Amino acid sequence: MKQLISLWILFCIAIAPFAQAEGLRSLRGSTVVNGDVPSENFRWEKDRGPLPRHFVQQPPIIPHTTKGYLITKEFNKCLDCHSWDRTADTGATKISITHFKTRGGTELTNISPRRYFCQQCHVPQTDAKPLVGNTFQPAAGMVK
Repeated sequence: MKQLISLWILFCIAIAPFAQAEGLRSLRGSTVVNGDVPSENFRWEKDRGPLPRHFVQQPPIIPHTTKGYLITKEFNKCLDCHSWDRTADTGATKISITHFKTRGGTELTNISPRRYFCQQCHVPQTDAKPLVGNTFQPAAGMVK
């Protein structure tokens, strides 16, 4: 066992000079983004109806601004409109039944903790300029 550890240490020392990625940079450069900071790369879009999806199981895109929305473990601003008991009053899309299931498939009476922080999967629309080019095309069955 000691010999294996010694070999591992020698290996790590030997590859250390090569492990540093020279010239590797973040797309943002060295600037750190703190929270919901407006950028010259996009502007918040005005509210609109639901947007089309481009692939199966794509989480819906949020068709309104979320600037200033508070989501903590005690409070979720999204639930003010999207909870099942509020959608009749607000006209907002109802949270999917899948958000009330645990990873093991057990149904809960409230939203699952793993689905509580909405913007882990759902993102607001913007007119953001792409950081890199792409040739993405929607799935054939998703095109109207």
